[in-house]
Amino acid sequence: MNLTSYHAKYFAHELTRKISADDLGKLTASLQDAKVDLNPHQVEAALFAFKSPLSKGALLADEVGLGKTIEAGIILSQKWAERKRKLLIIAPANLRKQWNQELVDKFYLPSVILEAKSFNREIKDGKWNPFEQNEIVICSYQFARSKELEVRNVLWDLVIIDEAHRLRNVYKPTNKIGNSIKESLSNSKKVLLTATPLQNSLLELYGLVSIIDDYAFGDLKSYKSQYSRLAEIDSFEDLKARLKPLCQRTLRKQVLEYINYTNRIALVEEFYPYTEETELYDLVSDYLQRDNLYALPNSQRQLMTLILRKLLASSTFAIQGTLEGLANRLEAILNKQEAALEQEISGNYELFEEVQDEWEEENDLPDDIELLSDEEIESIQEEKEELKQFAALAKTIKANSKGDKLQKALEKGFEKLEELGAAQKAIIFTESTRTQEYLRNILEGNGYNGEVVLFNGSNNDSKSRQIYQEWFEKHKDTDRATGSRSADMRQALVDYFRNEATIMIATEAAAEGINLQFCSLVVNYDLPWNPQRIEQRIGRCHRYGQKFDVVVINFLNKANAADQRVYQLLDQKFQLFNGVFGASDEVLGSIESGVDFEKRIAKIYQEYRSPEEIKEAFDKLQKELEPDIELKMDVTKKQLLENFDEEVHQKLKFNMEKGKEYLNQYEQWLWNITRFYLQDYAEFNHTEDSFRLRKNPFPSENIHPGPYLILRTKDDKRKTEIEIAEDTNVYRIGHPLAQRIVEACKNKKLPAREITFDYTNTPTKITLLEELSGKTGWLQVNLLTIASFENEEYLMLAGVTDDGEKLDAEICRKLFSVWAEEGKTVSVSTEMQSRFDELCHAQKQEILDENIQRNAKFFDEEYSKLDNWADDMKLSLEKEIKDIDAEIKLRKAEARKLLDLQKKVAEQRSIKDLEKKRNEKRKHLFEAQDQIELKKDDLLGNIEERLKQKITEEILFTLKWKLI
Repeated sequence: MNLTSYHAKYFAHELTRKISADDLGKLTASLQDAKVDLNPHQVEAALFAFKSPLSKGALLADEVGLGKTIEAGIILSQKWAERKRKLLIIAPANLRKQWNQELVDKFYLPSVILEAKSFNREIKDGKWNPFEQNEIVICSYQFARSKELEVRNVLWDLVIIDEAHRLRNVYKPTNKIGNSIKESLSNSKKVLLTATPLQNSLLELYGLVSIIDDYAFGDLKSYKSQYSRLAEIDSFEDLKARLKPLCQRTLRKQVLEYINYTNRIALVEEFYPYTEETELYDLVSDYLQRDNLYALPNSQRQLMTLILRKLLASSTFAIQGTLEGLANRLEAILNKQEAALEQEISGNYELFEEVQDEWEEENDLPDDIELLSDEEIESIQEEKEELKQFAALAKTIKANSKGDKLQKALEKGFEKLEELGAAQKAIIFTESTRTQEYLRNILEGNGYNGEVVLFNGSNNDSKSRQIYQEWFEKHKDTDRATGSRSADMRQALVDYFRNEATIMIATEAAAEGINLQFCSLVVNYDLPWNPQRIEQRIGRCHRYGQKFDVVVINFLNKANAADQRVYQLLDQKFQLFNGVFGASDEVLGSIESGVDFEKRIAKIYQEYRSPEEIKEAFDKLQKELEPDIELKMDVTKKQLLENFDEEVHQKLKFNMEKGKEYLNQYEQWLWNITRFYLQDYAEFNHTEDSFRLRKNPFPSENIHPGPYLILRTKDDKRKTEIEIAEDTNVYRIGHPLAQRIVEACKNKKLPAREITFDYTNTPTKITLLEELSGKTGWLQVNLLTIASFENEEYLMLAGVTDDGEKLDAEICRKLFSVWAEEGKTVSVSTEMQSRFDELCHAQKQEILDENIQRNAKFFDEEYSKLDNWADDMKLSLEKEIKDIDAEIKLRKAEARKLLDLQKKVAEQRSIKDLEKKRNEKRKHLFEAQDQIELKKDDLLGNIEERLKQKITEEILFTLKWKLI
């Protein structure tokens, strides 16, 4: 005896049925399909975003380190499971690859990054709107703004906006990117992610909320008039109540029992450049500070200067080739040829296009000089010769002081790792591919031969190609091979670093999107000026699943006053290198964009020469960066957004236990249905929850033979800690094989049949069934579908014994926990079907009543919101009249003081005009109020239309049962 086709059909429907928005079970499929920890606050946040089908979105504002990306991933995974494919993520440019990789690694979700190059390629290939994709689309803020029309023309099912605090000033007309994104996505459901929804002003909350729902508050005027004085307790509580349906915030201290955080330990490696290095630095630095340079394109002068300074600080090897490139550009200008520099720069500094996108320089100066005067030709010739001399000097320098200190720094780092008990692995970050090559040569010549792997944007060196070939041969018949060479290359290099190498030397390309939690030593050989990029680098190692404290080594040039002040700011102000969480929410959130900070630093390097000037400029910057959030604002933030207490803590605990229960049941259904369907196709290892296909059950599909492992959560062991062999496919509900099995079981037509349930030989004890032992009866399973605000599906189980006893639906469900054997087909009498109809009718009525009550709650919430909006708008109109009244009163008082008759008459004329304007507004007030009510009626009409229930019922199968 085993499972039957009837078990399989029942389980298949349970696995795929549509569940109401506020039910914890709604997300079970997404959680089973993902390789993530089941942390209750993340599930709670995802449920919050779904909790009402009428909701236009949510603001998820958990503190840093709590995994807002995972919360968004669960939400996206659920949408994907519902066959919703119009999904967009807008994120800072430097987080696009991270999103791309996290979606694949943790949720098996495909995504495409859209930027200028890929967008233009698709246009060239004939695609009218490249935002129309069957994968999740990821793009930067700047790109979303530049392609506003294309973004607007897609009917998005959901939009995720990461680091959404960048849009908090959207209420200001000058905020171009914010207003562009708000307008183009006005009709889409949005989830905003930010750890800092409120920084300096309550108007920021108004801005962020208006992006989600324009009807949450009235206009800016009414919001200011109601909530600018939060000392008044009534308005405070009112604002809190209006934010509650939209904003969810969890604090780190509330989830310490679920998440094990590790620390950061900072080490500094100081160095003094050699004489020739200092000479080259001074020469190039002075050159870059000149007012007029022919070698740098005018439209990108600031950006190019930044990159040249980064390369200069990286190594003499990094700057040498670029200096030659600048000289070649000048030669091309003199010969009236194409004078491109971008190829040379981007080959050495791989983030060129990304930083170019972030900096968004607006400069109308022409790049090329059309007609050159004799004087200009002479100046260009002189500049070219200078650059050649700089390049020649760089070429003579064979060793860099910083490079010579690397060995010592690594020894210190590895000693610390040994103390911690962590693996001897180090990731070294540099901003230049030429420096990367230089460092590899140093390390391989000093005891690390064969232990170093490179990671950069191209990965086209011979060793990387060999690593990829060997990896691909090993994994080509598993799900680990994606078919994308670039994605598989990245994974091959990470696997090689984990299993073989001791050191990975990476350019910034590696900071974007890879998981290095097995490594606990981060070396910032070159230190970015953008704090968010540094946080991203360290975050490759200091992340979920990291078991050890992470050691961070930074190199510091003691001969450079500006370098020392930059490090001081990054360390002390931004707190990037020490502590449990690295950069705090308030600090990273306060700057909105690390690019702004980077520009400020670049400006100091460019404009100030003497140590005194540099000190003064940094003192000024540091003062500006001092926390400008008054204690009062900090208290306001806590009271408005952090309304968690012991009751909520208990709720999180309950959801944790309930979520595990759902997940275990779900995984058991999936395992059972797979075991049933593949009994003639696969070999099963039931103790390991794994199997290998002997034969493909679906020849038309390209399905790997295996092995397959279901990621069951056992003994509270977190999913990411389960060791999975490299040749194993993770089996889950979203896997193509599982999808085909579920559909085949759901769609199989089953006649009424005798089924013998064998409770005696079933390994588990089910108390509810014991009293039925030896009895016989009938059972029917019906599928009830309700379409109103959302689609919901319910399985109604009706059963009776042959002696007329009605079976509870829960007892009927328990029967499917028992092994069984199929017997002969039977016919269902009219009387028995009538009995089933009667039993199902009672269940159906209960379900419909519950559905109506739930929808009524959703309706009340939406109606209340519209009521508040209408009141706000009326208040705004009345305030306009009051403001004019106050101005008239003031002007009249001032007019009485005037002695000059001519001025007195002119002022009275002006007052008359104001009175006319006020009277006009009074006349239009009631008209405008009627318009607001009409708008409200339209919105309510739309809700009422969606409220109507459409009900369908289908008999799935009927059984004549016997329990032995």
